[in-house]
Amino acid sequence: MNIGGLSSNWLLQKTIMDTSRLGDGKLSNFSSLTNSSFEQLLEQVLLQTELNQKSSSNLDISSLLLHSLNAVVPQTRAGVSQSANLTSKTMGTDNLDAHLKGVLQNAGPLFEEAGKKYDIAPALLAAISIHETGNGTSNAARFKFNVAGMMGKNGLKSYSSIEESIFDMARNLRQNYLDKGKLTIAQIGAKYAPIGAANDPTQLNNHWVTGVQRYFDTLTTGSNFA
Repeated sequence: MNIGGLSSNWLLQKTIMDTSRLGDGKLSNFSSLTNSSFEQLLEQVLLQTELNQKSSSNLDISSLLLHSLNAVVPQTRAGVSQSANLTSKTMGTDNLDAHLKGVLQNAGPLFEEAGKKYDIAPALLAAISIHETGNGTSNAARFKFNVAGMMGKNGLKSYSSIEESIFDMARNLRQNYLDKGKLTIAQIGAKYAPIGAANDPTQLNNHWVTGVQRYFDTLTTGSNFA
């Protein structure tokens, strides 16, 4: 990748050197990355901040990376290694209901059905819903049956049932993300919950990738939520 005439490898090495000068333990997050993985992370930062090649050459790209990647590097690295799992129709189907609460309680079979229909890991659908709704406790989930933060022309969508919301989320992920080559949680999050979005004044999107990745990992390893 070439950004404003600078190679991604050069940017990676400069970021590693800059973090080492901070002396706060963040160096290991970057130094263990390969150039290929770093390219994927860099792509997401540029997408999230809506930079183009012309403008990025005039910015301190290392500072931008430090600000935008510190919270997501470990989770993104995990997401890259698990990219194929997001399209596995059986990934995370074991005992989903044991983790689901609130209005999501007993919705495990719905996540499985939607996963089979759209070739998506049920664990991904469940992880997004858990993160978006505080595990089935949000007002959107309780009063609008919206378990995925799906937006319409007039704001947050309302559904007639949890099932309808889950299947709409799965359709959206398949058609507008997975089929478009967004195959990691970090890549999905850059569009699904972009950092700095106008409809996110409290900056909750900063935690979307971290949260969804944590729930996905939990659901696919059989461990318990922290």
